[in-house]
Amino acid sequence: MLDTSARLLRLLALLQARRFWSGADLAARLEVTERTVRRDVDRLRSLGYPVHSSTGVAGGYQLGAGASLPPLLLDDAEALAVALGLRIAAAGTVAGIDEAVVRALAKLEQVLPSRLRKRVRALHSAVASLSMAGPPVDAEILSTLAAASRDETVVRFRYADARGRTSNRTVEPHGVVHTGPRWYIAAWDRSRDDWRVFRVDRISGKVTTERRFVRRDIPGGDLAAFVARSITTDPYAVRGRVLFHAPRERIAQRVPPSIARVTALDDERCVLEAGSTSARSLALHVALLGEEFEVLEPEELRAEVRTLAERLARATARA
Repeated sequence: MLDTSARLLRLLALLQARRFWSGADLAARLEVTERTVRRDVDRLRSLGYPVHSSTGVAGGYQLGAGASLPPLLLDDAEALAVALGLRIAAAGTVAGIDEAVVRALAKLEQVLPSRLRKRVRALHSAVASLSMAGPPVDAEILSTLAAASRDETVVRFRYADARGRTSNRTVEPHGVVHTGPRWYIAAWDRSRDDWRVFRVDRISGKVTTERRFVRRDIPGGDLAAFVARSITTDPYAVRGRVLFHAPRERIAQRVPPSIARVTALDDERCVLEAGSTSARSLALHVALLGEEFEVLEPEELRAEVRTLAERLARATARA
């Protein structure tokens, strides 16, 4: 059986790993009685951990939010994930958190065991960032939107569209999506009575939260896919589908998710879906990827590819 100090750490780790535990489950995990679990919970409370309890058939324990941040327990995999995430965030697009990220990373690496510190350094040396620079977003706005999405809370904010026109929006946020250069929030817009995708960097002022809402089904059932459609094809007059005779991974490396969607058909073929203001510009971008391809639709794009091929053939003949 674990001694008291080790048991408290184990209990804390269990409470942080899952939202709710029954007393019987905790007692079984710790190999103690439920009475001992109650005493250990009281000890955690005396140390500042806000452990909530409820009685009855559905009763149990839950770690809540306190007035200050208590220490967190991380296993090896979690510590590596946090360290790598902080290093990536230091070069990210969230404004106002650079210094905080560096401080947090320094604190974490200072207390890591030597075996983990070596793995973290190996990861840092092996991972390089070549992401597209995007407009910075406000860290407070981003965290408020993410929390509202998690808690299913209606939010109000001021938004500027692509032409700079501003409006007040009341929405039901269903998730935040990061494409690399930009952050987006997918939400049900109450004033438009329809789904909308908002760029977080275009949200200004104070984001206020209101009452709860009932979560709706995302169109297509996939949040990331819905945002991808909304920013890569839906806003454009020309929407193309192109079959590439190349693995999806190879095409996806050259095409950011904020520009096009790339779906694998099999190990050697994939379909690219993208939008553009003109078929000519889309034909040029597709050709510049340097892979064998077939235009699936529309006919307008197919005609522009033929025109481009004929023009290049004439240029070669003259040369």
